[in-house]
Amino acid sequence: MKLKQVLLGLFIAANAVSFAQDNKKEVLFTINDKPYYTEEFARVYKKNLDLVKDDSQKDLNHYLDLFIGYKLKVEKANKLGLQNNANYQNELKSYRTQLSKNYVTDSKVTKELIEEAYKRSLKEIKASHILFTLDENAEPADTLKVYQKAMDVRKKIVNGENFETIAAQYSQDPSVKDNKGNLGWFSVFRMVYPFESAAYKTKKGEVSLPVRTRFGYHLIKVNDVRENRGQVTVAHIMTLNGQNPTEAATAKSTIEDVYKKLKQGEGFESLAQQFSQDKSTSNKGGELQRFGSGELSSEEFEDVAFSLTQKGEISMPFQSQFGWHIVKLIEKYPVRPFEEMEAEFDNKIRKDDRSRLINASMNEMLRKKYPVKRNDKVYKKILPLVTDKYYKQEWEVPSVAKEMNEQLLTVNNDKTVTASVFLNYVASQQKANHAIKPISKLMDKLYAKFVEEQLTGYYNDNLEKEFPEFSNVMDEYRDGLLLFDLMEKEIWTKAKTDTLGLKAFYEKNIANYQWKDRVEANVFSSTKSDVIKKTEKYLKKNKSIDFIKETFNTKGAVEIMVKSGIFEVGDAALPKHQNFNVGITDVSHEGNYYFITQIIKKLDKGPKKLEETKGKVINDYQQYLEANWVGELKKEFTVKINQDVFNKVKSQLQTK
Repeated sequence: MKLKQVLLGLFIAANAVSFAQDNKKEVLFTINDKPYYTEEFARVYKKNLDLVKDDSQKDLNHYLDLFIGYKLKVEKANKLGLQNNANYQNELKSYRTQLSKNYVTDSKVTKELIEEAYKRSLKEIKASHILFTLDENAEPADTLKVYQKAMDVRKKIVNGENFETIAAQYSQDPSVKDNKGNLGWFSVFRMVYPFESAAYKTKKGEVSLPVRTRFGYHLIKVNDVRENRGQVTVAHIMTLNGQNPTEAATAKSTIEDVYKKLKQGEGFESLAQQFSQDKSTSNKGGELQRFGSGELSSEEFEDVAFSLTQKGEISMPFQSQFGWHIVKLIEKYPVRPFEEMEAEFDNKIRKDDRSRLINASMNEMLRKKYPVKRNDKVYKKILPLVTDKYYKQEWEVPSVAKEMNEQLLTVNNDKTVTASVFLNYVASQQKANHAIKPISKLMDKLYAKFVEEQLTGYYNDNLEKEFPEFSNVMDEYRDGLLLFDLMEKEIWTKAKTDTLGLKAFYEKNIANYQWKDRVEANVFSSTKSDVIKKTEKYLKKNKSIDFIKETFNTKGAVEIMVKSGIFEVGDAALPKHQNFNVGITDVSHEGNYYFITQIIKKLDKGPKKLEETKGKVINDYQQYLEANWVGELKKEFTVKINQDVFNKVKSQLQTK
């Protein structure tokens, strides 16, 4: 039985339609004096109105009865202590963590970043750069020194000196020896965000001002801009360049011979398996993983791959820095529309440098929302406890500090945080190899980061207070999990394991488990009428099923199929419009198939054995147990309905 069926749809949607906001908080009914309010009843009813197919459940009197039954089960689950189960608590915690992700981020900034990323994804940039390395935590004086050096080098380029020559002379990127600073083509998410932004904002042919990333400062020259070519899947056959002129000549000669074979009609995949020296793809017919511009190490290869236009089209042999290739186009994938890319970009942004912008915006909002007050006396007291051993990762929280429960700060005049919590946090950050000196300055930075985490934690802990819809969903999921565990314990397991009770229920309700008219039969089918007609003749001569199949199903072809068994008349497995008397039926035609049926014997109507219908009996027994169980719960708990309030909410709901 599915969870949604059990819960009667009471906690399906994540965004409830809130009817209750228009009403004052009124008690609709109580269970053992615990109040349940009109707002929840109305909200859940409105939310699930379109999901309920049974019109009886739309009747408000009936729905109230269902709702009370639902709450009685939750009360029973709590009474049994199921809410204390570790698995239940872990699952609830996991769900809350997942749900909270939509609330602990700045949705406006995220949306803007997604739109920016998609707009950039429509273009591809070809750029070169010069890197001046600089530690992320460098002192201001060192930072200024590197920045000034980058500005001086930029001035040389602006005054006409060759970018590649300057890159070879000044760039600290190790790859400059091979590429002279040329990074090739790239699009969104291929570079760190500050670099990407500078590249997309710099005009073609121009050189950017120094751009700071976690690697240092960059000067970026945009060499070209074009429309995004999307992605492509291709297969290739490659012969390696070789180490000497003889091997190089052999590589070229081999690829030319392979090309001739392709022109003669031989299969690409077979030739790739035989002759391609790319061992990672040859056994797959040469097929490469789907790629876009800048994702491979060879611009020449990418250009040829994207130049092919028709599926199956094969390039002429060409040479890259790795060897000679022939490329076959398998599939082209244009840039997808925004609606298809939005979720993917959202996920990438959360893992990208852009997430810092989202977090910064969120932190700013939280600082304005929740005041943080620091006890400066306590802060000054603990500063000397952190020594320069911290830089060597040898510092430990002093034993006296572990017992220091003095209040260091408060969040929103509500949450208090002790000095020991902060010092333990400082210890946890020690492995980050911080370079900021002196230690007091580093402590100030760690404190600022600690406050941000405390604000985020406080906000997360109070989502139910901040967002009614979040609280509603969590309440419904919490009750739903409890109800699921309770039903498993009290109903489903019992229905499956209570063999005596199940048998008694079956015998009492045996009229519901009856066979219709049945036949034992062999149903023959074929798409060819002559095969069926010949089958008819063989059946009248008492030929066996094996004989008939061996006669028609030859040389790998299947001309006749047979389905044997006991079938109820009206079963979809039986052909329509046939008389099911013992013997051979007439040939019938349905769609593309011809049928003839051999009726071996007819079986009378009668009761099914328990084993023959056990699944249905268990399902019916579960429903029986549940229906009677609610009645027992109404005896166990005291339910009082406020009829005047119910009449009022009925009137309001029926006019909506």
